[in-house]
Amino acid sequence: MTEERRLGSGDAGFTNGLSGDTLQPRSLVELATNRLRAEILSGTLEPGERLVEEQLTQRFQISRPPLREAMRRLAEQGLVEHLPRRGVRVTTYSDRDFDELFAVRDALERFAVSLLRERRPEELDTAPLEAALADLGAAAQQGDQLAASNAHRAFHLTLVALAGSRQLLVAYEPIILKLQLYMAANLRREAEASSPSEGVRRHQRLFDAVLSGDPVRMEEEIERHGTRQYFH
Repeated sequence: MTEERRLGSGDAGFTNGLSGDTLQPRSLVELATNRLRAEILSGTLEPGERLVEEQLTQRFQISRPPLREAMRRLAEQGLVEHLPRRGVRVTTYSDRDFDELFAVRDALERFAVSLLRERRPEELDTAPLEAALADLGAAAQQGDQLAASNAHRAFHLTLVALAGSRQLLVAYEPIILKLQLYMAANLRREAEASSPSEGVRRHQRLFDAVLSGDPVRMEEEIERHGTRQYFH
């Protein structure tokens, strides 16, 4: 049995892809990255928790090189951090850090909406946005906070992508990913601050504003949408 098959077995959502002469299975690095990211964003691995290579290689049944590359990628995404002579741990952010991240997110989203004003509604492919909204609704009904968080991230990434600016999306994606780490560390507080159904309604209003093509309505809704809650 290969390393890749051992790591992938039993991991729903981390499939190896199609086999064939030209399509190769996902690399061990990608599989390890996805597995660790999922454990961090679900709260299984908590902020500040050390990632011990020996334990992870045994648990994932892989060697050290792909694991180290996976952790390097996660460090670039802001989910883990390397500490001199202390190894690697899940990143910890202060309240001030999160305040700044929320502020940057809001500014980038407002800029995305300003770019949307320049595009005609018929130019926009809103099907992925609608799919993310449906996923958010399903997760709310099931009480699945992680699925709701993933759907929330997908919705906002798709919204920003509609602006048609590649560099804006490149700047925005790591911000929303770091804020998903905030969610993982504050599941109970987030649930108390905003009910899942209310989160779905807010996103529905934003979706409807985008569909309307009315620039004033879009700006007003994105302004209402901005708040220091992850599931806003």
